[in-house]
Amino acid sequence: MAEADKPALSVVTCTAPVNIAVVKYWGKRDEELILPINSSLSITLHQDQLKTTTTAAISRDFKEDRLWLNGQEDDIGHPRLQSCLREVRRLARKRRSANGSGGDDGSSRGDPPPLSLAYRVHIASENNFPTAAGLASSAAGYACLVYTLAKLYGVEGELSEVARQGSGSACRSMFGGFVQWVMGQQADGKDSIALQVAPETHWPELRVLILVVSAEKKPVGSTAGMQTSVKTSLLLKHRAEAVVPERMAQMIQHVQQCNFEGFAELTMKDSNQFHATCLDTFPPIFYLNDTSKQVIALVHRLNAHYGKTKVAYTFDAGPNPVLFTTEDTMDELVEVVRRSFPPENNGGQFLKGLPAKAASLSEELVSAVVRDPMPGAIRYLLLTKPGPGPLLVEDASCHLLGADGLPRSSSS
Repeated sequence: MAEADKPALSVVTCTAPVNIAVVKYWGKRDEELILPINSSLSITLHQDQLKTTTTAAISRDFKEDRLWLNGQEDDIGHPRLQSCLREVRRLARKRRSANGSGGDDGSSRGDPPPLSLAYRVHIASENNFPTAAGLASSAAGYACLVYTLAKLYGVEGELSEVARQGSGSACRSMFGGFVQWVMGQQADGKDSIALQVAPETHWPELRVLILVVSAEKKPVGSTAGMQTSVKTSLLLKHRAEAVVPERMAQMIQHVQQCNFEGFAELTMKDSNQFHATCLDTFPPIFYLNDTSKQVIALVHRLNAHYGKTKVAYTFDAGPNPVLFTTEDTMDELVEVVRRSFPPENNGGQFLKGLPAKAASLSEELVSAVVRDPMPGAIRYLLLTKPGPGPLLVEDASCHLLGADGLPRSSSS
């Protein structure tokens, strides 16, 4: 193909992280703008273990906007996705107009002229973790989408408000470390944004162990669950108005002071209250299963044995426990979980992510903590730690789209 015949193609690839809330968001005051009824606080997990990768490309040769998720073409007309795409294009148009002559030609920075905002976009996105299983896949997905589109269109500045319009918790995935989502008061949502409380380097000893109970899609999606809870749960109203504001202040203080016991106890209490609001919803919503409940009991037995809170659990809208501990307790925790939920002998790797050393458990600990093992109840463990926010991928070989703007598997 001659140089002049090559399509005018601009392509960007980025990655974005999963976040796990320790003060939960549940319920919206505005469904369209995704404005929450309470603030929330989360930990961004490291992308070495959990991430979404998104490639976006624009070209004059594309006939229509297209989307591929995990290798399969999907509907790009989803209202929330269209909202994010429309908003990024609006910000790009605004920025180009502000730079004079209706557009930024890039000459002041030595950049090539930007491609037309009228060109169609192709988007491909992949997760390296189960989608829709309670592991905040939508948060990572929309954060990655918005960050990638912003890089593609040359948009800078506050992007958490845009990501929020795709998925509420996505605004928290726009930052690394420890992040609060300020609920805001304004009707237009301009003050409902994410702010970093502390970077991922702030608490290097903190470890996160995800127990993957089920990779199946959850029976009640978060959006539908929240709508029913807001309509029917009096406990949710009390939680939003009277409980969460104080907990947010306490949790920020625990994080800033690296106070694990305070952080851990508040994390468990908030998770329990969140699921209590789900039970208080009518009809009730059950995200936890028998394995989830066994993990809760195990953590409390373990802390009782230690005589202090050294492990915490939290559950989002799904059955997968997320355990927090510190580096000095990590190896022992992994072994306790392995003894309590022996892996099925299927040849697969039970512990993924960061490595853990073999730990020798005392007979006293085993007899006090490990009861009624449930073989095969946990599919695998994923060990990680706090990590950074979205990242630009410089290596062109990592693009999910080929030179023709189609997924590499399709275009090869």
